[in-house]
Amino acid sequence: MLDRPAPPVPSSGPAQRELAAAARALGVPEDYGRARGLRRVREARSVEHIGRDAQGRDQWLAPRAARAWQRMRAAASGDGVELHVVSAFRSTAYQLDLLRRKLARGQSIDQILRVSAAPGYSEHHTGRALDVTTPGFTPLEEEFERSAAFAWLVAHAARFGFRLSYPRDNPHGIAFEPWHWCWHAKPRTR
Repeated sequence: MLDRPAPPVPSSGPAQRELAAAARALGVPEDYGRARGLRRVREARSVEHIGRDAQGRDQWLAPRAARAWQRMRAAASGDGVELHVVSAFRSTAYQLDLLRRKLARGQSIDQILRVSAAPGYSEHHTGRALDVTTPGFTPLEEEFERSAAFAWLVAHAARFGFRLSYPRDNPHGIAFEPWHWCWHAKPRTR
């Protein structure tokens, strides 16, 4: 029997408040959410393993998003399009660490917040968002927009409940991210 990797542990309420305070101490404006039209998001309560990313790291999504991702990836594959995960679930603590690493590399807080949501506001916390790539394209670069994979996602992702979160000129002040797709539950019919 194969060992399954242990899922990440979501941050508790008190830990979330401490992480928010730490983000403010690093320069995230107190009014970040209001100014960007973003809401604080809760971390996924449970996540399912969806395999490994392009770098061999275990990746996770909320259960329903994970099933939708597997169906979408299989459909793309059936159409000759390869979709690979770059990043999926990220805890608020991980997002804060990402912020710290970018600051340590000399990026300003304004530069960072143009390309990454502040800790507590990232759709990745929900376990419904993922960043994707395809062979022949550098992950997390706008060039992904020119790929057959992006064209396939634009044409078919909605059928599986996925939407592009940060199109060009989005109201949140986050750079165009053709690789970032978030699953949204379809309303239940009676």
